[in-house]
Amino acid sequence: MELHTELERLIADPAIAASVTQRIEKLLAQAREATERQTREVERKATELHAAQTKIQALTLELAHLRRMRFGVKSEALDAETRDLFQETLASDVAAAEAELARRQAEETPAAARPKRERAGRQPLPEHLTRIEHRHEPESCTCGQCGKDLVLIGEDINEQLDVEPAKFFVHRHIRPQYACRACETVTAAPIPSAVIDGGMAATGLLTWVIIGKYLDHLPLYRLERMAARDGVTLARSTLAEWVGRIGVTLQPLADRLTAHLLKRPILHADETPVQQLDPGTGKTKRAYLWAYMSNVLETGPPIVVFDYQTSRSGAHARNFLADWQGALMVDDFGGNVAAEVMLRSEGSDRHLEDQRRQAAHNFGRNITAAMFCAT
Repeated sequence: MELHTELERLIADPAIAASVTQRIEKLLAQAREATERQTREVERKATELHAAQTKIQALTLELAHLRRMRFGVKSEALDAETRDLFQETLASDVAAAEAELARRQAEETPAAARPKRERAGRQPLPEHLTRIEHRHEPESCTCGQCGKDLVLIGEDINEQLDVEPAKFFVHRHIRPQYACRACETVTAAPIPSAVIDGGMAATGLLTWVIIGKYLDHLPLYRLERMAARDGVTLARSTLAEWVGRIGVTLQPLADRLTAHLLKRPILHADETPVQQLDPGTGKTKRAYLWAYMSNVLETGPPIVVFDYQTSRSGAHARNFLADWQGALMVDDFGGNVAAEVMLRSEGSDRHLEDQRRQAAHNFGRNITAAMFCAT
């Protein structure tokens, strides 16, 4: 209004003053709109620059970390499991930083100007998993523009992977007691068999404990805490007792697997050191797990049997293999007992030693060599 009043004072004709005022106001509006566009563009560029700088910094730190692990001195070098732990943590931190940047961009950038996020392709979910369908229908089956009925032309399907945590429940075994008044006898169904007679643990719970301890490498105190979150009290002493009893119960299965394994003509064998607690000393000592495996090229299911021993002496392999005869695949470790294991008669020493040396000469000392039983 001040501009219009000033123009009316300077220009005698009111129509000309009004036209000039409208023109000037239009130019000012265009200038303000251009300024706002430039401001939004500057803010978008600043956000993209900040995101790029953050990602560059994260990648630089990751590269420096990997270089240190690769070229660092031995005292600073990390084993494979520790490296995996740091890589998982680094990947989690990078993902959290990207999510935070995406959130800030969503708050500061209009939806129309927001760049479309590039998503990496992912593997389809396994077909054997149960599918629970949730159908999301529109609120109305009529068109919101013209009011006519809608026609189904397709479906947009999105799958999400979910998990149901382990849940505890109780089996109630009810055995009605029936009496015969004439004979004065009582009849009832037999007690269902259990892995641990008289124990409160069902088969599923025992399986959960064994898989958690030996397959997922969870200590018993963690299993105890996991059960406590559901209000179930499982003392560590009870869990330890179950583990021991299950070992004895499953021994016939291990013996059966061993019997089937020793029927195979070709076996693979190797031993690996493990740390074992030494009661009374507060320290650990080295023990060995001997692994015997069937050949993957043979027909039939694969079999792996572990034999716990206190040393890598060839006597343990001789005791395990007993009268078995066939081809045994072992590494060519200098102190390996493969040749000692395979000796069945005094006359086979020279023959087996010639085979070992020939294999080492042809394939190198660090490659797998085949040692054959003497017949």
